[in-house]
Amino acid sequence: MTYDVVVIGGGPSGLMAAITAGQSGANTLLIEKGKKLGRKLAISGGGRCNVTNVLPDKELIEHIPGNGKFLYSAFSHFNNYSIIDYFESLGVELKEEDKGRMFPVNDKAMTVVNKLVELLDVYQIDTSLQTKVDAIHYGDTHHTIILENGNKIDTTSVVIAVGGKSVPHTGSEGQGYAWAKKAGHTITELYPTEVPMTSNAPFIKAQTLQGISLRDVAITALKPNGKPIKTHRWDVLFTHEGISGPAALRLSQYVVKALKRHNVDEITVSIDCFPDINEDQLVQQLLDASKEVPNKSIKHAWKPFMQERVLTFLLEQADLDEYTTYHHLEKKKVLQLAYLMKHFSFAVNGTLSIEKAFITGGGVSLKEIVPNQMASKIMDRLFFCGEILDIHGYTGGFNITAAFSTGHVAGMNAAYIALENR
Repeated sequence: MTYDVVVIGGGPSGLMAAITAGQSGANTLLIEKGKKLGRKLAISGGGRCNVTNVLPDKELIEHIPGNGKFLYSAFSHFNNYSIIDYFESLGVELKEEDKGRMFPVNDKAMTVVNKLVELLDVYQIDTSLQTKVDAIHYGDTHHTIILENGNKIDTTSVVIAVGGKSVPHTGSEGQGYAWAKKAGHTITELYPTEVPMTSNAPFIKAQTLQGISLRDVAITALKPNGKPIKTHRWDVLFTHEGISGPAALRLSQYVVKALKRHNVDEITVSIDCFPDINEDQLVQQLLDASKEVPNKSIKHAWKPFMQERVLTFLLEQADLDEYTTYHHLEKKKVLQLAYLMKHFSFAVNGTLSIEKAFITGGGVSLKEIVPNQMASKIMDRLFFCGEILDIHGYTGGFNITAAFSTGHVAGMNAAYIALENR
């Protein structure tokens, strides 16, 4: 069998690459080793599919801390607003939620997946599911895909879109790195990003706060000398192993890098539960709230400030009896409580494995990729898109935006080169 373009990997970037290649007039095959296409899309955004984010380009790039600037060229061809127009033109209505996140109006990821799969038929793109690629043999005029069953497929252009090593049950097991290396590419060090952090802190081990979410807090990773590395503001969730939630996930990559850079076993993180006010203001608010109900316990008076289990825990840390009333309240202990509420600090010792991360950091070195084509600088008619590249963003639609954008550019250029060589 011979094709103009073969795309390996049926995730968001691979689907977009195949559709764009087919739409451009190339005879295209999409190979996926799993039973279904778009498995990572189907589980993204909690099964609702966070298709993109409406932040302007500059802010969008800032939310892709892993080499986001590389995407300026790709975004000039197909950016977040292109993605919105694309899906709405297909009849998939989108809505904006907090922090610029865009979801299908019906909150169903499968609406997005099914629409993309429909387009494969529209553009007469062949698909081969449950098909494992064993190797790629690169040639001067064509490349040969060797399947696990021994079959061979010749193609003018190859697009590798197999993802990284995260969420392996969706098919991303890192197999693409070997094919990239065979073509002469460098793979930068791989590490987990957007991943829950682990901690041996006694209250974590005791599961004291397990299942509790702190809303709209600021969490900071600190260097061993106490200076801040990075702060993120959003929600933090306490787990039986450590912390998760969007703010913690975003911070995780900085913790991974700091543990290695400083060659330490632990990094301190500090949570500010009241990021909009300073300590003096918080002390005053606590005192005022207690003064309003002077005969009731401080625990009762301060219940509106935070979840009860967290409040109880911090009262203990501040050596404050929860049954104390305003009449017997020591101001120095209120000062201590306010400090703890603004600096809820504990050590984290790492993260869950790269397989349990949402996104893989590292990948095919961008120094070896043409940014406005997603083409290899080393091997003719070889293209990369999506998470296999050394690009990663925060959760919130940024990684899918990068996947769709790089997929579109890779598919378009793979088709262009193939048709030119017919």
